[in-house]
Amino acid sequence: MGHLSTCRTVVVLGSTGSIGVSTLDLFEKSGAEVEILALTAGRNVELLARQALRWRPMLVVIEDESKLGELRERLSGSGLQAAGGAAAIADAAAMGADWVMSAIVGAAGLAPTLAAARKGSVIALANKESLVCAGPALLEASRLAGGRVIPVDSEHSAIFQVLQPDCIQRVARLILTASGGPFRTWTRDRMRSATPEQAVAHPNWSMGAKISIDSATMMNKGLEMIEASYLFSTPAERIDVLIHPQSVIHSMVEYEDGSTLAQLGPPDMRSPIACAFAWPDRLPWPAPKLDLAAMGQLTFEAPDSEKFPAIDIARAALKAGGGAPAAMNAANEIAVAAFLDRKIGFLDIAPLVSDTLSRMNGLGDLDAGVGDGALEGAMMVDASARRVAAEAVSQRPAFH
Repeated sequence: MGHLSTCRTVVVLGSTGSIGVSTLDLFEKSGAEVEILALTAGRNVELLARQALRWRPMLVVIEDESKLGELRERLSGSGLQAAGGAAAIADAAAMGADWVMSAIVGAAGLAPTLAAARKGSVIALANKESLVCAGPALLEASRLAGGRVIPVDSEHSAIFQVLQPDCIQRVARLILTASGGPFRTWTRDRMRSATPEQAVAHPNWSMGAKISIDSATMMNKGLEMIEASYLFSTPAERIDVLIHPQSVIHSMVEYEDGSTLAQLGPPDMRSPIACAFAWPDRLPWPAPKLDLAAMGQLTFEAPDSEKFPAIDIARAALKAGGGAPAAMNAANEIAVAAFLDRKIGFLDIAPLVSDTLSRMNGLGDLDAGVGDGALEGAMMVDASARRVAAEAVSQRPAFH
């Protein structure tokens, strides 16, 4: 457990997003001894340059190559090396760091996360899509290279913390908690006219637009169900979702003897990041404390599958296996983007995903190997699902 006393090398993939910013803030506040090897971002060149000048990594990567000139200009005279493009991000991931934060949103995070897994790094996984699209291949690549995948999503972090390895055969259910998002108390009729601004306004967590919309549709719980199945070797029928509006209990594990273990904490992503960084130790930092007396009560309710069909769609995709989860994820990314662009309504998101899966029925299995086949298979399914979903968007009547 003494590894926290030694300096660890770190790569942060997606350093300018909310998880990346929280990771660097945690290092700052805890005084953790880290040497940052690389920071990568998608388009936010200004914040990336500020982070790079503060942490002085060996490599600074911006995915949008049109912004590489500006990045170099902002780092001028610092001696820091800048690069651009998706291949450079994969190179950063493959630097062999002790610990890699995988926080790139979307399927773009898959290739770099696999690259880090093959190097045997400990991966703090905040990128859902890596597991959803190629979970078995990612976990096997990490195992073969002597690495480890530690989940950062608050729900999977909670299960990771209370799942007793010696009793894994005695697990009756994994229970993922959900805030219910901003539309939990809305009628389906009212949800029909929901705007992107309303959907992004999450009641408890501060997140990017895509993840906030997934929370509003509860597709995030569908994706998390697939992740949990792969991470904890648990079939779909033993994973349930429970709405818990206060977001204090982050998830639970129910055992066959009637015991249910839960992990509690304030809704602050720095806590699961700290867990992933220090495991099996704990990282002391000035964390916000949980005041249950001040809170007074915690409440729970079952999800309404009529208002939130995404959970059932994901359960069906997980049971179908093969390329279905990757196709579902890709279709959802297209549908969310179309909603944010006001091309479709809020209640069109889940049917569009379901429609895409129906049209793609009969896809072959993904290659479950650990070679390039796994990535290529996932990318082929992803690309074809995006095409089908985009076509479905274009065929829908314009939304007003």
